[in-house]
This record gives sequence, structure tokens and C-alpha cells, in this order.
Amino acid sequence: MKKLLLLLLGLALGIAICYLFINPKDTKEALAKPPAGVITPSEAKTLDAAFNSRHQLISDSIVKRPDNRSSWYSLQDMRDYLSYAEGQARDLGYTMDGVRIYLGAHANEGNQVGYTTMFLVPTGTKKVSEGGMITINMQDSGDIPGGSGFNNGGNGYPPNANYPNN
Repeated sequence: MKKLLLLLLGLALGIAICYLFINPKDTKEALAKPPAGVITPSEAKTLDAAFNSRHQLISDSIVKRPDNRSSWYSLQDMRDYLSYAEGQARDLGYTMDGVRIYLGAHANEGNQVGYTTMFLVPTGTKKVSEGGMITINMQDSGDIPGGSGFNNGGNGYPPNANYPNN
């Protein structure tokens, strides 16, 4: 009985040590450091305001109505696209390292010019070899030829709404 009690105590102690040292201490702590490129809401407002004259020019001279200023993508659609694009890049012989966002426009419908849209394309570098411990990549990351883009975002609401759109 004494050996069983010591075994259970050791097992409990082992589980506790593993939990404390292997699990992240706090999810908030893991997310405390923002990735490079994160901007403040104030910086976002500045960028949005700087686009006003371009948006007005497009709306007044080309589209002839208030044009789209944003695209909305669901988290699930983004995750699904990124997984799909990584697999496709691998199949095409590339290592995907990001996405590039392009401005585009939907096709004209009748006598109305199509709204502006934003679409994503995968970027990466051609795989040179499968082996080796040290990888020296001297190539620039470009759009992956043959990689499918993603344009499933919804228009802004309303299309010409500025940031923040509440």
C-alpha cells in the first residue's frame, strides 16, 4: 500500500511539473508581444484619411458613385485559404512565405463600373533542394506562378465607409 501511495504521489507530482513547465503560463502573455507591422487605431485613421483624395477621384471620375473602400474576410475563410495556398505552393515546388494584397475591380455590370476589391495571392520562393541543414535563400519572395488567389471578401458596409466602420 505504501508503494502504491508513493507511486500515485510521484505520478501526481510529475503531472504537475509537466503542466507548469510545458504548458504556456497564460494565453494573454503569449499574445502580449504584437507582430511587426501592427499599427494603432490612430495610425489606421491616418492611413485611411490619406486615401480620401484618391477615393474621391475614383468615385467621382471612374465609378460615378461612392466606390468600395474595404473588404471583409471571415477568419475561417482566411485560415482555409492560407492552408489551401500553402498546399498548392508545395505542389508547385514553392515555399509559401506570405500573401500579397492587390487592389482590383469587379467587372462592369451594364452601365455601372464594378466596385474596387482587394484580392490576395500567395508569395514564396522556389524550392531549390529538399535536403541540407543550412538553407541560404538568396531569392526574393514573389508571387507564386500558378498559385490561386483569394477574392471572397465582402464589400465595405456601406461600400464607401471610412475607418473605423462601426
